[in-house]
Amino acid sequence: MTSKCCLLLVVMATVAGSVLGTAEVMSHVTAHFGKALDECRDESGLSPEILEEFQHFWREDFEVVHRELGCAIICMSNKFSLLQEDSRMHHVNMHDYVKSFPNGHVLSEKLVSLIHNCEKQYDSLTDDCDRVVKVAACFKVDAKKEGIAPEVAMIEAVMEKY
Repeated sequence: MTSKCCLLLVVMATVAGSVLGTAEVMSHVTAHFGKALDECRDESGLSPEILEEFQHFWREDFEVVHRELGCAIICMSNKFSLLQEDSRMHHVNMHDYVKSFPNGHVLSEKLVSLIHNCEKQYDSLTDDCDRVVKVAACFKVDAKKEGIAPEVAMIEAVMEKY
């Protein structure tokens, strides 16, 4: 009975560490990706209010609904070559981007898979900005369900590195 209990604790600790590890990696990805927001503000037509809100993307009360956010995400993604010409995710470049962060390999497959699944749901939308904002909203929900979404405090803690 004790050995089963110990084994269960080891498994639970491993799973908890894995989830925390992916959320930590996601905080690095988010902080680095967010640095391109200022460069894309004018190009995407973000109002100061939406710009301020966007910096809190992972907060529960932030709704990912504004078309301008989709335009900003496209601009930001293009700064890191994360999209193809049709404004859909470039899988190889996204894997490489995520893997470039400390322990990025633990998140890369999951992140690309979640984004890809969201892209499939909205593939029929022809307006790139509308489609991308819906994909981002879908990704946020799915990332939270999967336990890989970072806490706002995590992102703030790594912001100074980028």
